[in-house]
Amino acid sequence: MDKKELAEFLRRRRETLRPRDVGLVEGPRRRTQGLRREEVAQLAGMSTDYYARLEQQRAPQPSVQITAALARALRLTLDERDHLFALIGHNAPARFHRSDVSPTLMRVLDSLDDTPALVTTDLVDTLAMNSLAVALLGDQTRHTGLASSGYYRWFMDPAERLVYPEETHESHGRAQAARLRAALTAGSDTPRAARILAELQEHSPEFVRMWELQEVARYGDCKTLLHPELGRIDVDAQLLYTENRAQTLVVLTTRPGTESHSKLELLSVIGHQQLTP
Repeated sequence: MDKKELAEFLRRRRETLRPRDVGLVEGPRRRTQGLRREEVAQLAGMSTDYYARLEQQRAPQPSVQITAALARALRLTLDERDHLFALIGHNAPARFHRSDVSPTLMRVLDSLDDTPALVTTDLVDTLAMNSLAVALLGDQTRHTGLASSGYYRWFMDPAERLVYPEETHESHGRAQAARLRAALTAGSDTPRAARILAELQEHSPEFVRMWELQEVARYGDCKTLLHPELGRIDVDAQLLYTENRAQTLVVLTTRPGTESHSKLELLSVIGHQQLTP
């Protein structure tokens, strides 16, 4: 890791951003040029102390997940993101030129800080998440290759199912297969959808069983999530599509006055901290 170059790059990128660029309020007495360190840390879901040590050349090597979070927080271009990964000593994630986040959806995402929200493609590649969505669902932007697709992970990675109650796995799996069928015929990247289909047909008997049902759908309907420490959280998913439906902003809300709403409020306070040892 090139600590000196990394520190300079982070500082320069931080100074070029204004609060309004990332959905923050810019007060009248602001003296800092660009974003403050604590603001970048908040956007990236890390402690201010750790981020400060990065700029001071005193921090250990950030993980791949932290590196990706920094790239999102600083609104880096793909070239800048790849440069950041190289400075830190990681291989950059694969590029998905077809899936650069819609500026319109990104502006809306930046304005949401009190409810989990994320931007996905029609193959369920997660392109961006706010900090509360990461705290609720984990960092879904870290995956690469075919595993970037939520369809692929559902049938190939058992960890993908931990966030959903076991009694919903059958219906959720059928929804995943039905949505992949829609993406295969009318999606934004049908060749990649075909590669995912081929892999799942070869390696997942469960997928084959559900695929043979010939169901077609645009979106699933799972409304209960599991947090490892807070337990069940019932949510409603509000969706905002781009004009070509290639990308979707997913906003997860809870009903005021419910236990789920209280849990989400608590999660917004504790973020990634553990509640128990």
